[in-house]
Amino acid sequence: MSRFIQLHLLTSYPPANLNRDDLGRPKTAVMGGAPRLRVSSQSLKRAWRTSDLFQEAMNGHVGTRTKSMGVEIFNRFIEAEVKEKQAFEWAKSIAEPFGKLKVDKDLAKKLKESNASDEERLKLYRENVQIEQLMHFSVEERAAIDDLVAVVIERQEAPTEDELKLLRKDHTAVDIALFGRMLASSPSFNTEAAAQVAHAISVHKVMVEDDFFTAVDDLNSGNEDMGAGHMGETEFAAGLFYLYLCIDCSLLVDNLGGDEALAKNALAALIESAATVAPTGKQNSFASRARASYLLCEAGNQQPRSLSVAFLKPVRGADLLGDSIKVLEQCYGDMDRAYGACADRRSAVNVVQGEGTLAELIACATE
Repeated sequence: MSRFIQLHLLTSYPPANLNRDDLGRPKTAVMGGAPRLRVSSQSLKRAWRTSDLFQEAMNGHVGTRTKSMGVEIFNRFIEAEVKEKQAFEWAKSIAEPFGKLKVDKDLAKKLKESNASDEERLKLYRENVQIEQLMHFSVEERAAIDDLVAVVIERQEAPTEDELKLLRKDHTAVDIALFGRMLASSPSFNTEAAAQVAHAISVHKVMVEDDFFTAVDDLNSGNEDMGAGHMGETEFAAGLFYLYLCIDCSLLVDNLGGDEALAKNALAALIESAATVAPTGKQNSFASRARASYLLCEAGNQQPRSLSVAFLKPVRGADLLGDSIKVLEQCYGDMDRAYGACADRRSAVNVVQGEGTLAELIACATE
């Protein structure tokens, strides 16, 4: 494969609230002096990696992101009839290599002074064996944890330092390989992301609108009260989004222990997910499902660059999609003329013109 694969997508979403800010409004950004709709890269990556498409394509090679691995370990010890305090200490020792735990310094005092029931005591222990930071566990790491828990239960002795070191394994979790993981408290588990994902930005100026809505009480006959059972307000907007991804294929292969075939499958699953999977925000309210109307794949060893500058000036007019495609293609042509070829090969899918297929584009990326 080439060193870099760059993807450029244009996807049109009808009225929606795909990715909300802290006030529940669609996320926005100012670009080229104009307000734009925005969908964060974090929202996009989660939608892709948790989609049925990605999970099925990468079955057996997808990790689990959680703070509660220590709780799961503790519960297994309790189910095996290990005493509470011993189960807590053993669970803590196995979970700690993966990150700092939320251990309350007054836990022992609270347990001693409390007249708590068995269930309340177990709750206290569970609360204090959680990892402070979300940790992305690979399939191999989860299997190693399961094996170690079984060994500890069988011999009724705490895990040794050497056994705990073996929990850090080379993995084949493609979501970790693509999107990375970072633990400040356990840097040995860090993985540099092979895929860089930009925030999706609308190519045109956008105004967020308000939707006032009411709900009717089905058992209210209206004889005494003609009012609505509920009133509310939600905000939404529609937009044609430009999305840019850059994948370092060399790093992806390294992250997967040199398994090039798995790296190609991961790349194919990522491309199809990016083209067909919509963010999940407010989908029940808006059913704003969409597939990319235009995709461009660029492969080569040249220094990557986004084509977002094509939309620095907001696109206007009646044919937003057609004009956006023209502007994007003109931009990469201008870049080639100025800097020389910015890619060794390209493949495009233009749904508007009926040109190209997703299968051809994936073949270009994984060649």
